[in-house]
Amino acid sequence: MASLLREEVFERRGQAPAPSKDFCQLLVTRREVIFRWWKISLRNELRESRPGEIKESQEDFLDDSSLHIQIAIVFGAKVLEHVLSLCRGNYDFLERLPVPLLLYIISFLELEDIARLSQVSRRFEMICNSNALWENIVENLCDTITPEMKELAQEMGWKQFFFTNRIQLQLQLRRRRQK
Repeated sequence: MASLLREEVFERRGQAPAPSKDFCQLLVTRREVIFRWWKISLRNELRESRPGEIKESQEDFLDDSSLHIQIAIVFGAKVLEHVLSLCRGNYDFLERLPVPLLLYIISFLELEDIARLSQVSRRFEMICNSNALWENIVENLCDTITPEMKELAQEMGWKQFFFTNRIQLQLQLRRRRQK
């Protein structure tokens, strides 16, 4: 299964907390963990300092508590736990599926399951509330969708269109015709 992963498994960039304010990058590949930093300073003696880099295999990273501390300081404990999990081989393959494939899979779920899935992560929240998903759901469940209905759905959003009752939709369509 790990062969399905891209070479770069995880990346995060950010600025170290005060007083250093150095720019940092954390990169996890299939084989190693790379931590890079660039000094940010107005002081003359630090202006010429070169970027630094620590590159370790995933196995070595698991035992390097000093690097764990640096990562936790810059990126937070949750990011550190995620990186440790990746180094132990715990990959979330569902998160890595392309959006069109996820949209296709999610369109077969019950509405309650879509609501629960939207709470899993920010990515799934965006996908489960996307116009593309709800357009697909509406088109699968409705017999006929007129161009006028499509226009209204685009305007108000496909999810809102789906949950609006028929009487309200007919009223809105009548108002649009009168304009």
